Amino acid sequence: MKPTLLLPALLLALPCAAPAQAPQKIDAAKSSIRFVTKQMGVAVEGRFRKFDATVAFDPKKPEATRADVEVELASIDLESEEAETEVKRPLWFDTAKFPKARFALTSLKAAGPNRYEAAGSLTIKSVTQNVVAPVTLSETGGVRAVEGQFPVKRLQFRIGEGHWSDTETVADEVLVRFRLALQSR
Repeated sequence: MKPTLLLPALLLALPCAAPAQAPQKIDAAKSSIRFVTKQMGVAVEGRFRKFDATVAFDPKKPEATRADVEVELASIDLESEEAETEVKRPLWFDTAKFPKARFALTSLKAAGPNRYEAAGSLTIKSVTQNVVAPVTLSETGGVRAVEGQFPVKRLQFRIGEGHWSDTETVADEVLVRFRLALQSR
């Protein structure tokens, strides 16, 4: 079985909304960072089990929003022990040397009612790239959440080097999907 590269989440994620400018943590049980790529033309999905974020959000001043998200790359879940072991190795995430991916929000712009455009820097394996994602804000049952998705090119982050850089085997594009819920105060 060939290992899948799953970058995501790297994604690590984007901003989460909080009721005021005071920093707030996410509720991990109600949050997720998932990703989809293709291996030999077949969609492969995965997720990260461990990640954390701190966010300061004021809906009246979205431009003042601050968010920092960290993902433990070794927490990748591909539903295959063999694939998970492979993607932790140096040609993929190299989790021994680069244990975390980080997303730092640099701007948040209103794009309509409960919609925003989030921009920031994503760092994986000491490579930093800018990412932009449309996000939506929702509140259900007292839980405020930010959801969105964005594509990344794994090869820009040196993920899947050497013979794994063949995009016929594992696609270069990875779609990261996230839902970040705030802890209640």
